[in-house]
Amino acid sequence: MNNKMYIFETEDSFQVPTYKKLPLALLKGEGSYVWDQDGNRYLDFYGGHCVAILGHCPPPVVKAIQKQAETMLFYSNLVYSDIRAEATEVLTSLAPEGLKKAFFCNSGTEANETALKLARKVTGKSGVVATIGGFHGRTLGSLAVTWGKKYHEGYEAVLPKTHFIPFGEADALQNLLSENPDIAAFILEPIQSIAGVTQAEVEYYRKVRFLCEKYGVILIFDEVQTGVGRTGTFSISEAYGMQPDMITLAKSLGSGIPVGAVLVSETISKTIQIEDQGTTFGGGMVAMAAVSATLKHIRDEKLMLNAPKIFRHLQSELTDYPVRLRGRGCLIGLEMDIPVGPMVAALRQNGVLTGGSAHPNVMRLMPPLNTQPADIAVFAQAFHTAYASVSAPVSSLS
Repeated sequence: MNNKMYIFETEDSFQVPTYKKLPLALLKGEGSYVWDQDGNRYLDFYGGHCVAILGHCPPPVVKAIQKQAETMLFYSNLVYSDIRAEATEVLTSLAPEGLKKAFFCNSGTEANETALKLARKVTGKSGVVATIGGFHGRTLGSLAVTWGKKYHEGYEAVLPKTHFIPFGEADALQNLLSENPDIAAFILEPIQSIAGVTQAEVEYYRKVRFLCEKYGVILIFDEVQTGVGRTGTFSISEAYGMQPDMITLAKSLGSGIPVGAVLVSETISKTIQIEDQGTTFGGGMVAMAAVSATLKHIRDEKLMLNAPKIFRHLQSELTDYPVRLRGRGCLIGLEMDIPVGPMVAALRQNGVLTGGSAHPNVMRLMPPLNTQPADIAVFAQAFHTAYASVSAPVSSLS
């Protein structure tokens, strides 16, 4: 079963295509490292799309999943659950003040769908604003607020109308809201990850908060990537000194077990009636065990404090290269003076997994919060070798 060609050919034969896959079949993960079908080890600074916030197979999470699986795999929200109660308590204790009500679902796109649905119900309005470059998911409601023709093509006729405005330009939001009284929500990635780890000045987020309050618009922070402490605070809004009306979470929340969540204000929560929301698998016992163990470990080990340290350490290791770091904490963009595609491939050849972005010159790194100095040293050495191979002049043939 570990035969490389068998794995590749079987997946390609029977699965609907998703991404253009790397020529790897990963069979094992531990900490910051993964191993492929040939036994090759890779430092994983991509984390399976920004998921492995504690690295791979973190022992507290594995232990919690095993314990729960031996006790009760699943029952729906039709009943109460001790582990769901625990996970909810831990999550809301870490959430920003004023956002202490949670709805659990199964993914980031589902969390965003729920937030958009709630905003329309609460306000009685239907319009939605999103930003150029933003990514919020691929199901129809979330797809409608995701920027990009390549995502929308073939679905245009059924997508709800979205007003797209430039990211980081508060005046554009003010002009739109002043002319469109039917806007229910503004959904915003505080750091646009796929777009190239792009962020705005702090004043932008505060001005957005002011404008949404002024015009009665629900402000949704899509923190599927920035949340759960990855940027140094549980919600990046805490670093900005402002508060959205809803926060959506997923990816890092369960350390790899599929789970999403929406945090809502008490005001919004009071408008939600029984049967307004429903989910079969959201809040399932195994997922809740993973959430609880992940969040407790981040909290108890004070791992959020590591995020800015890891950012600075990586920055110091790259001072000799024409590289500018974007982002915050453990959501990092390396802006280079060359297209990063060859660098991503060269790093992989040297045992490090990273990712590209929609910006051709920005590589993405999403290291875990418990990344060690030794891991950064491994990255730095691989980067040195990869950069030398990619930037070396090609010899001309005589």
